[in-house]
Amino acid sequence: MNRRSRENVEAGIRAQAARTLVQLFDNLYEGAFAIDRAANIVWMNHKFKALIGWNGTEPVEGKPIDEILPESNMRHVVESGQANLLDILEFGERHLVVSRLPLTGEDGRITGAMGVILYDRIQALTPLIAKIRAMQDDLATTRRQLAAERRAKYSFSHFIGVSPEVKDLKNRARRAADLDTTVLLLGETGTGKELLAHAIHAASPRALNPMVRVNVAAIPENLLESELFGTAPGAYTGADRKGRDGKFMVADRGTLFLDEIGDMPGPLQAKLLRVMQEREVEPLGSNKVLSVDVRIIAATSRDLKKMVEDGSFRADLYYRLNVLPLTSPPLREHPQDIEPLCEALLEKMAAQSGATPRSVTADAVNMLMRYHWPGNVRELSNILEQASARHDARELSAEHFADIVPVTQRPPKPADETATAQQEDPIDPDAPVRALREVLAEAEHKAIRHALEAAGGVKSRAAKMLGISRAQFYEKLANMSEPSGIPDR
Repeated sequence: MNRRSRENVEAGIRAQAARTLVQLFDNLYEGAFAIDRAANIVWMNHKFKALIGWNGTEPVEGKPIDEILPESNMRHVVESGQANLLDILEFGERHLVVSRLPLTGEDGRITGAMGVILYDRIQALTPLIAKIRAMQDDLATTRRQLAAERRAKYSFSHFIGVSPEVKDLKNRARRAADLDTTVLLLGETGTGKELLAHAIHAASPRALNPMVRVNVAAIPENLLESELFGTAPGAYTGADRKGRDGKFMVADRGTLFLDEIGDMPGPLQAKLLRVMQEREVEPLGSNKVLSVDVRIIAATSRDLKKMVEDGSFRADLYYRLNVLPLTSPPLREHPQDIEPLCEALLEKMAAQSGATPRSVTADAVNMLMRYHWPGNVRELSNILEQASARHDARELSAEHFADIVPVTQRPPKPADETATAQQEDPIDPDAPVRALREVLAEAEHKAIRHALEAAGGVKSRAAKMLGISRAQFYEKLANMSEPSGIPDR
């Protein structure tokens, strides 16, 4: 067989195949039609014409498909050359299951497209659709649960405090939330660093994305690398055969909170530095580098600067972390927040137990304010819980804390000492007579200083002791000749 004969045979087979397919579409499916490159109808079977209610007196061929079926999406198939094998087309009140196929010529160019109705009643697919919908619902539920677990649990409203120290910290933290950069939280244990990290994430543009928490000190050194950076399939004996995403990948587009960063081993410090610089993660046992977009908030109760000097913490990592440092003050530096903290903590305990909220009396607050609080807010919560468990009183007074709170480290001056200090000097008839205004001003200054000492430097409490408003107290304090050295609290 010569070449021309072979080409004629091939052309005949293709033509026969085309006729067979058209006949198959015409007989097997509920409707079929074809359009040309300009999206004009060139053929439509009788089933399709009956389905769309065509009157038959006027030919449908030659009309634009958009005029007959505005929602067919066939023009897009011709223009893009992409098939759409399964879709649902709304036609009036009916739903049609359709397939759209591009047609190409011998040169590979798009010559038109064919549309086929697989089912004209979607009810025929009800079992399949029900199964797909159930799978979609399960997937959506799982996603919601995962999202809830990875969302921030606290906002700035949960960081309780009315003192200038707390107000200043919250203002600086809100500014940090707006800046998409690394934050380093410093402070003693129990001062609310993790709560602050949650609040920063919740107020940031990343709030709708994951908030992933890792306590560096709580994970064994040999597992910390895979926990942070992930593992490739079969990276080591016992590793997951499918591989495992690390916390960096889980936190992608969100925030990664690294608590107790000062406890990170030296080798991992170098790898963390590289991830922060390059924004790339290389899973354990893998040769692939994955891009990540993560904001890091780190926290520690250790002195990182001193650790850098000692050589136990990398200086380059410290400078990379120490972009926006925020120090959470210890409770002893803002004792005026003890009263609102007690109220909030007791309400939280009541909500968890379903009991009526307790309260603390003024003498109990005064007693708690004189304690040093090495454990800070966490220790305060523990002491309140102990007092609530030991006593049934609705109001917890100083006597309820007497056997719980350790010996105070800042005792107030005894009353007899105060009375002695306030005794008048004997009158000297030969001494020059001073103006009453000067005598009153001196006595007022002494009273203010004494009240400040008795209140531990807390101005609002000193004003209450003197029986004047806080505004009056600040005004009198401003008129004193030597106000320096008085803490601004």
